[in-house]
Amino acid sequence: MDLIKVGMADLAVCKAPQKLITTGLGSCVGVCLYDLEKKVGGLAHIMLPDSTQAKSVQNVAKYADTGIVATIEKLMALGVDRSRILAKIAGGAQMFNFAGTSNIMRIGERNVEAVKKQLEQLKIKLVAEDTGGNFGRTIIFDPQNGQLHIRTINQGEKTI
Repeated sequence: MDLIKVGMADLAVCKAPQKLITTGLGSCVGVCLYDLEKKVGGLAHIMLPDSTQAKSVQNVAKYADTGIVATIEKLMALGVDRSRILAKIAGGAQMFNFAGTSNIMRIGERNVEAVKKQLEQLKIKLVAEDTGGNFGRTIIFDPQNGQLHIRTINQGEKTI
């Protein structure tokens, strides 16, 4: 299997039969964007909700607002029609439990909200998601059929 590894705060695109994998999705969100007609897909491993809070944005893949746009640009460079792009997301877990959890500590939830808001603004249809919980995920995305395979510790495996 030809797997392209996407690290934390990283993004990549590929054409089938290649697949994209990212591991260690805790509060981070894996955003899979794809065009089934072209069998092309992209995966962004989003760490934080918003680049506007950052002093300098060296890495666009780190943030929901910039990472999704950068992934779309890479897909379009491979000939994808923007109007056909679909999205699937996974991650956004609450990995630690703190008493009186403040907004700052809800990073997983905030990441999911930011990703959804960005997809909505870009008019990209979110067709499936596996978010929340308090467990990490490893995801493998297959642009051949649009399937997102999710492995979790103690929660088993599933495909959305």
